[in-house]
Amino acid sequence: MSGPGPIAASELILGGQKSGKSRRAELLARQWLADSPTHRALLIATGQPWDDEMRERIARHQRDRAERVPGLRTLEEPLDLARAIARHGSADTLIVVDCLTLWLTNWLMPAPAPAPVSEGLEPNQPPAHDWLGQCAMFLGAISQSPGPVVLVGNEIGLGVIPMGREVRAFVDALGSLNQRVAEACQRVTLVAAGLPLTLKDTP
Repeated sequence: MSGPGPIAASELILGGQKSGKSRRAELLARQWLADSPTHRALLIATGQPWDDEMRERIARHQRDRAERVPGLRTLEEPLDLARAIARHGSADTLIVVDCLTLWLTNWLMPAPAPAPVSEGLEPNQPPAHDWLGQCAMFLGAISQSPGPVVLVGNEIGLGVIPMGREVRAFVDALGSLNQRVAEACQRVTLVAAGLPLTLKDTP
């Protein structure tokens, strides 16, 4: 992948699986860190290790990122992105969120929680009705962040219409989320086969 170019105040990077979208976000973080010794970079990871394969995937990604961008710190936050961005954002910090698709999954299609330890305790599941409020706060956090924000998400609406009402609803919700985030961001980039295509670049 070629150099990422100038860093925008906010950038949404969309692409399919293994398209190179996360690699572009890493390149932006590496460039930001190289630009000044006072710069910092933080990755907010939304994935959760629900099974052995996901645990291994997360561990592999952590190892690879540590080699490619040694200065990129990681914070795991599966649900409250708005608060995480507000708490860690600063003028000298670039924040990468990877990824919005898993974040939406955590809210709308959460994996079953483990059984509660004590009787009478409810499993810790996010209330689905809070999603719209959370999304609004997230969009506000992007616009108010004092430092650059890079958001990574999947474009999954280019194939056939999926089977099942729940899956179709999720695809619709992700498409709506991508549109709202794209509207809020200064730059939008689509990545395919490792090649970035700029869809929007507001001065």
